[in-house]
Amino acid sequence: MKLTQIAEILKLDEKILNDIDIKGLSSLKYAGSNELSYCDGSDKAQKFLEDSKAGVILITKELLNKMPPNSIPLVCENPHLNFAILSKFFAKKLIRDSKENLVDKSARIMPNVYIGNGVKIGKNTIIMPNSFIGDNVSIGDDCIIHPGVVIYNDTLIGNRCHLLANCVIGSDGFGYAHTKEGTHVKIYHNGNVILEDDVEIGACTTIDRGVFEPTIIRKCTKIDNLVQIAHNCDLGENCLIVSQVGLAGSTILGKNVTIGGQAGSGGHLSVGDFAQIAARTGISKDLAGFRAYAGHPIMDLKEWYKLQAKIIRFFKDKH
Repeated sequence: MKLTQIAEILKLDEKILNDIDIKGLSSLKYAGSNELSYCDGSDKAQKFLEDSKAGVILITKELLNKMPPNSIPLVCENPHLNFAILSKFFAKKLIRDSKENLVDKSARIMPNVYIGNGVKIGKNTIIMPNSFIGDNVSIGDDCIIHPGVVIYNDTLIGNRCHLLANCVIGSDGFGYAHTKEGTHVKIYHNGNVILEDDVEIGACTTIDRGVFEPTIIRKCTKIDNLVQIAHNCDLGENCLIVSQVGLAGSTILGKNVTIGGQAGSGGHLSVGDFAQIAARTGISKDLAGFRAYAGHPIMDLKEWYKLQAKIIRFFKDKH
């Protein structure tokens, strides 16, 4: 899409001197010279701004002095909102052009399974009835896909993975920008989901695709039933995630992290290796590894036990 077309869609009065062709949208960190990105003014975004290789950047007037030298600025009041508007025009097709499937002869595909275009299915993999396998999905060897599983386009699944009944892999992330009037504008997600080898996903668990880059579940991680993993999360090797956990977007877990039932995280947070999170804990900040945590506000598990004991003694003394 030409830059003049983009300016017209966004109703910007910017004078376009170099009408380059934009092939896609990406983050400031990863965008190339034929891609468009945006800077919303947050500290997180600004740290990638000056070194960005993006061809075009949606940006506010106040940040123009930080523009990288080889990028074209598109000045606007709300870059995040304008990016959301554009995401619809660059969204990937739900149904792709016909492409040959590569299904190993030893794979067993049971009745009423939908298989899209360009799908790869490895040796000895079993796909049970009423599952949906979208376009350009790759499933490795010795996997078991249980009944009713939905695997959206572009998902990559390693070897020996078990996906239990009715889990959903690669659904669109929950992301919106907001107008002054309060209307929510959908952000279309063009990333995917990657499940590495020996991953298990519980029944009715959902894992959302990334906005640009993938959501990743690394090898040997086990996820229980009824868990929500949002867009762009990165779960390290050998994690254990118990039922009803919810991880907000861009949560990063180190290896061997254990999270108890009904715990949840805010977005853009990291948890170190071998950390243990007790049930119903609210993760509201970055956490160091090799420690146990509990409560909300979150604290060291031993301190949380002490606090509970003090509360109990207080009420006993009252009565």
